[in-house]
Amino acid sequence: MYRVAARPRPGRPRLERPAPPVVVALRRLPNPRLTGLGAGLFASAVMLVIGFLDWLVLDGSPLAFGLLFLPVSALTALWVRTADLVTAPISVPIAFAVGVVPISGGTGGVGGQAMALVTALAVHAGWLYGGTLVAGVIASVRKVRDMGRRQRAAAGAGKPVRPVRRPAPERG
Repeated sequence: MYRVAARPRPGRPRLERPAPPVVVALRRLPNPRLTGLGAGLFASAVMLVIGFLDWLVLDGSPLAFGLLFLPVSALTALWVRTADLVTAPISVPIAFAVGVVPISGGTGGVGGQAMALVTALAVHAGWLYGGTLVAGVIASVRKVRDMGRRQRAAAGAGKPVRPVRRPAPERG
């Protein structure tokens, strides 16, 4: 059985407690760290494949496309590196727009395709906002946890948590 070590306290032995089954299951998942560009390309490629499969199998079902967009948004926000967290909520709507092209159903040349794409984006804006919200919340939580981890590491190393501000040099 997997065990998670409890935070050691001064003067006490290190105790281990069993990890919850959810944590054990999440540790088995892959944990890639994509750059901002890589996360955008990942989301766009996956949504384009989902769009084509939706068009072929389900005749362009917006419900299936929207439901599959939510986990792609979550995975994009989970797999982007910490330094590029801000790109997750930006690249997810772009991926939605790329993926909706096959199911937009436009006819009659470039103008018809563009009009169908704009219409599909307007009609399915709820899914677009939902996926962007999912990516934004996950990225924000990851950023807050990273900031807390850095503060604890700085406090444990004896460094000041806040940077010391020095007065600006006088000019003139």
